[in-house]
Amino acid sequence: MELMANNGRRSVKMKKGPTVGTGGHGRKALEGKGPTPKAEDRPYHKAFKNKQLAERSEAKRASGSRTTSTAARTGRSGPKGRATEEVVTGRNSVVEALRAGIPAKALHVAVRIEMDDRVKESLKLAAERGIPLMETGKPELDRMTDDAIHQGLVLQIPPYEYQDAYELAEETLEAWKKGHVANAPLFVALDGITDPRNLGAIIRSVSAFSGHGVIVPERRSVGVTASAWKTSAGAAVRVPVARAANLNNTLKAFKNMGIYVLGLDGDGDVSLPDLALATEPVCLVVGSEGKGLSRLVRENCDQIVSIPIDSAMESLNASMAVGISLYEISRQRAAK
Repeated sequence: MELMANNGRRSVKMKKGPTVGTGGHGRKALEGKGPTPKAEDRPYHKAFKNKQLAERSEAKRASGSRTTSTAARTGRSGPKGRATEEVVTGRNSVVEALRAGIPAKALHVAVRIEMDDRVKESLKLAAERGIPLMETGKPELDRMTDDAIHQGLVLQIPPYEYQDAYELAEETLEAWKKGHVANAPLFVALDGITDPRNLGAIIRSVSAFSGHGVIVPERRSVGVTASAWKTSAGAAVRVPVARAANLNNTLKAFKNMGIYVLGLDGDGDVSLPDLALATEPVCLVVGSEGKGLSRLVRENCDQIVSIPIDSAMESLNASMAVGISLYEISRQRAAK
């Protein structure tokens, strides 16, 4: 039908014709996502992890042996990590480090140093251990210590030789299978811990309860420093510390090897006294006191274990939590 517009022009009003359909493309959007999956089929549900644990345990019983998977090496790191060389400065610190048996490369003594009991004992201990004595001028000592107060005494510490985390786990598993190691492999991995005193105390606990090693990430983590050596009270000589290029990949690899990964956290799936995996190969993962376990590390754990304490307002620092957990695991292994 033709109509006359106000401006005198003619406009045509067309009748709306048939529209083109979607061809059924929107049908799926109307169908919904179907029924909600069972709890044991949801990857982030606790029941899913419990189901996986049961399946892995059943597979172990069926095979009657534990095997190491070469596919576990996905994401393997390169050469062994090396710590930077450091120095211990000051008369009190140097003599205490020498008493603790910290490995030393050389003892630098200032020219015409004023002798006291600490200097005399340091010289005596260094001579007994065969540590080279270097008479060094004050400008050089200032340069070595970045102008820190050294009181004419500087102990040079060599870099710590870290093992590879994968190799350490494989060697320990192999030795256990052959009967060269009495207890099932037991490791402690650190997630976000930066205090060397915590590392030293953890090394000491691992040594006390027959653990086989400590795993530290290459980045954003503490290393074996002079302070860690000192806090370990010599245990760092007996317990290997291994580096992991990526902690999450390492934990996945450990699981493929047959090592159960247990995270320590106050909000756990299982209480420590009820832990049923104590006699299996285990890697305990502990986070920092403030942040706890990181999200990805938590997701890679087979179980989250909590230590029952009397007050909900209290918390345990990393080294204390590890010590308590290692004691309980050791007790259960001895009972079995």
